[in-house]
Amino acid sequence: MNRWLVLPLFTALLSLAACGRPSEPPPPPTEERPQPTAVTPLPPPTSAPPTVNVDFWTSDNEPSRVAVYRALAERYMAAHPGVQVTIVPFVESSVLAQLEEAQAVGQLPDLIRLSMEWVPALDSSGLLDSAAAQAVVEAVGASDFRSGVLAMATDRGRLLAVPYDGWIQALWYRRDLFEASGLNRPISWADLNQACDTIEASGPPAFALVLPTLSNQSYTHQVFEQVAMSNNVWPFDAAGKVTMDTPEMVEALRFFSALQRCSPPGPQDLYSARERYELGETAMLFYSTYIMDDLVEGSENADGGKVEIAVEDLPAKTGFTSSLTGPNGTASYGRLETLSFLAGAEPAAQDVARFFLQEGYLDILATAPLGKVPVLESALEAWSTSSPIFAVYSPATLGHIANGFATMKSWVLRPDYSLAQKATIGVVEARLLLPQVIEQIVAGELTPETAARQLQAEVEALYQLRLNQP
Repeated sequence: MNRWLVLPLFTALLSLAACGRPSEPPPPPTEERPQPTAVTPLPPPTSAPPTVNVDFWTSDNEPSRVAVYRALAERYMAAHPGVQVTIVPFVESSVLAQLEEAQAVGQLPDLIRLSMEWVPALDSSGLLDSAAAQAVVEAVGASDFRSGVLAMATDRGRLLAVPYDGWIQALWYRRDLFEASGLNRPISWADLNQACDTIEASGPPAFALVLPTLSNQSYTHQVFEQVAMSNNVWPFDAAGKVTMDTPEMVEALRFFSALQRCSPPGPQDLYSARERYELGETAMLFYSTYIMDDLVEGSENADGGKVEIAVEDLPAKTGFTSSLTGPNGTASYGRLETLSFLAGAEPAAQDVARFFLQEGYLDILATAPLGKVPVLESALEAWSTSSPIFAVYSPATLGHIANGFATMKSWVLRPDYSLAQKATIGVVEARLLLPQVIEQIVAGELTPETAARQLQAEVEALYQLRLNQP
């Protein structure tokens, strides 16, 4: 696909009018002659229908998952020879910058799989085709979508994107080590502090927790957002005022960064956190339900290899809690992934999205079944038996995961927030404002108080831009 869009805050492009070729004059009249009856006229020449290009960007960027997307695209193209579907993996944490770059060269995608966190920012910039999303939901059947998921993707009665799958975040911990040390299940800040000090002091493992502190990864934002919500920290209050410098925010920043005392030195990302737990080097980590597959099979390395699980029967020795209790509240955290259409998308992209929600849906879910909870009621039963991974975990655990949409929260899913507020939240994550200050606090370059004041000023400026945007 190759098109230009007129976007707010970007230079408008001139549209060119198509020029028609003048018609040829009619040929001069000729004398009629009888035609030989033995010759059969040739049929008019036929030409192949023009190819429609549908560019489909996906945040499922692991090589094994990309291979499944591309195999499904081949299946679709075999049945629809006039459509060319191109799968393009991308890194979600920099999606807004990547889309701006694509827009600048006229290469915006038609269809994109990405988290709901980013959708309001795209919509407020004039990038979304919400009518296309509504058409796909109607083609699939609105009644097939599980309770609540359509509301998560709706703003003031307008569906912004098509719900696709989702996951919940949890604190995963070595239940065997906790029981041996007489520790409580880590469901509160106090429990986390106690486990942090006890396990770090006794060892092994070498570390009690892998704390995400890398400044250029959304993983750090995602974990901190749950900690913040557990202390009743929200970006805006009921009056619409930015609230990033409250005492509750300072307290959340102080608690989070203090956990570094029992974490490996240096910035940690989601790959190092996952691998250290699989290798038995840490007793706790925050991670999405995607890790449930990795605890059985070992996670995938950048080179395509697998981490060798170093702890025998690790899934059985692992417990988890999806809610966290702080001084001022309790919070769970999760993400809704969507299929979103960019403005000007080829109409054929709607049927491609429908195909990936129906004929190809179970293939996509099977790439990480416990990290991809289906949004369709009709897919639940087949999903629950789609992988041998399910047999490793208890029915209670699987039920908790399957029903995660009913409990998960995030700042952007708060229903009383306006589109401008939700868009601002997406830009805050896109610009990695929280990971940057967290890394600086851990490095001793900022205090929690100065970090909160810095965040307040930055978010106020971003919000004002959104309010002034035409």
